[in-house]
Amino acid sequence: MHRYGIRGDRMKSVNEFRTIMTGNDAVAYGAKLARVKFISAYPITPQTTIVEKLASMIANDELDAKYVEVESEHSALAAVFASELTGVRSYTATSSHGLLYMHEMLHWVAGQRLPIVMSVVNRAIGPPWNIWADQSDTINQRDTGWMQVYSESNQEAMDTIIMGYKIAENSGVMLPLMSMEDAFILSHTSEPVTMRDQDLVNEYLPDLDLKFRIDPENPMGYGSYDTPDGSFMEFKKDMIDSMNNARKVIKEETQKFNEMFETNYGALIERYRMDDADYAIIAMGTVASTARFVIDRLRENGLNIGLIRIRYFRPFPYDEILEDLKNVKSAGVIDRSVSFGLAGVTYSEVISGLYGRINIPVSSFIVGIGGRDVRIEDIESIAETIRNGSTGTHWINVKRVV
Repeated sequence: MHRYGIRGDRMKSVNEFRTIMTGNDAVAYGAKLARVKFISAYPITPQTTIVEKLASMIANDELDAKYVEVESEHSALAAVFASELTGVRSYTATSSHGLLYMHEMLHWVAGQRLPIVMSVVNRAIGPPWNIWADQSDTINQRDTGWMQVYSESNQEAMDTIIMGYKIAENSGVMLPLMSMEDAFILSHTSEPVTMRDQDLVNEYLPDLDLKFRIDPENPMGYGSYDTPDGSFMEFKKDMIDSMNNARKVIKEETQKFNEMFETNYGALIERYRMDDADYAIIAMGTVASTARFVIDRLRENGLNIGLIRIRYFRPFPYDEILEDLKNVKSAGVIDRSVSFGLAGVTYSEVISGLYGRINIPVSSFIVGIGGRDVRIEDIESIAETIRNGSTGTHWINVKRVV
């Protein structure tokens, strides 16, 4: 039985039901349940079926929303920027090079403090061309002012859209949110998903009430010119303060969602068998599912190892990770992304959080780039390297180049 959505055999609501769907369909239903009113769409594999599903919902009168096809990903985000500014809950989705093309607008949306939720299906960046899972596309956007959350299952991908709007629209946050799923591993793979009760979602997530929305009766300026002696620096500091404040809001809203829908999500991180762990693996996304399986097997053979799964990469869970690593002998961080001239980005974030606070060996592991399978034997090799107290950067399952 799937670990999310059901407690025993009892649903929270008689209007919830169990079905089978892909990750992309789950994300589309998450947007529908969140009652988005404006959707901009530009196709890019493997995201395309999200906006195709939403288009069919609108065509079949299942969703009351305006659907606009645009000429590029840059325009897709520009369109939701404009619609959200009128006080309309807005949504779009993209992947890979499409996200890179949005880079300028990512800063505009965050700087304008618009609580848009966007789905990103993580896909490798070319050249060479590749359409499979790789988190480099979103990791590259980590400093644009967007919150970032990485899902492990189709159920989580759906629920994160709903929670994402509730967190982003909080008056103490007012920052946009990217919700990620790994290409094909989730996006095009079918799993059991519990469809949430619309009335219960409505109770959890009220309508958007944007205080600074465009009002012809009360005109104001947006994105105005500023100077070094004006308020530019203060605006950026306020964004940082709000990102930090989001930690508390994420914890509160995750707890509320768990109570209302009888789920058991962690907030910024999820821990697996960490209570008595001597060693720790830190991972994001679907790699964590393989790690869970391997950890269970290794524990049967006497190796006390656990998993810290990062859900939110922004804001980064420094304190939560530190708390778990205080009691382990060594740890390893798995990155499904590359950063030229740097070790794994997640590894670097973890190391910066530990610096001057605790001193244990921590290794960096680069895995699954361009969608290469992350196998059971790969995680076992990672665990053995961690147990040996190794440091440095290790590329896993790399072919010998002749």
